[in-house]
Amino acid sequence: MGTSHIRQLKPFLSLLFIITTLLSLVFIKMEERRLSYVVLKATQEHKRVIEIQKQKEISLAKLTRPQLLENLATKSLTLKRVTASQIIHLTSLGPVVRSAN
Repeated sequence: MGTSHIRQLKPFLSLLFIITTLLSLVFIKMEERRLSYVVLKATQEHKRVIEIQKQKEISLAKLTRPQLLENLATKSLTLKRVTASQIIHLTSLGPVVRSAN
């Protein structure tokens, strides 16, 4: 290849380089936009999951209220409230000392 062939290819190569650069920029912008949509969707899903978790915690707190459990026990299970005479108090006698026999 002579210098005349290289001179003839320079405009074509320059144009090819410019077109390739512009197409690369367009591709990068499209990929950036696609990734931003993916991040937005993941963020919305995360917020939705957190909201569901909060709702479940609230419903669990409502279901395990002491008053509700007491009413359920006395009405549905026919249990009675505990009286003071039924309570066993365990007191600590302190550390147990054993003799070394």
